[in-house]
Amino acid sequence: MRFFPSLLMAPPPDGTSGAAPGGVALFMQFFPIVLIIGVFYFLIIRPQNRKQKDTQKMLAALKKGDRVVTIGGIHGIISSVKENSVILKIDENAKIEFSRSAIATVTSVSEEGKIEDKTGENK
Repeated sequence: MRFFPSLLMAPPPDGTSGAAPGGVALFMQFFPIVLIIGVFYFLIIRPQNRKQKDTQKMLAALKKGDRVVTIGGIHGIISSVKENSVILKIDENAKIEFSRSAIATVTSVSEEGKIEDKTGENK
């Protein structure tokens, strides 16, 4: 079995060097790396950037009366909006101030101010 690796390294019998032209060989060496970078960009980096932009738009559009959920799981209604924070009304007499970045999601509020669930029924 010792002869098998030497057969792979031996030049072809016709006397040519067997190597592809310089540019093609270089391209064939770097093509898998470029392909992997492209796959990572389209499957990981690009969707993450899109999600981050959507989150920034959502945080910029916060307004009084929006029903929100924080990243800690606290549900409340925005009672006032400041530059870098929002004040959530958690209960009749309970208000808490959160950083804007602590808001995870915004749920819809109807025109009458009644909260609509996913079935469309008013509560």
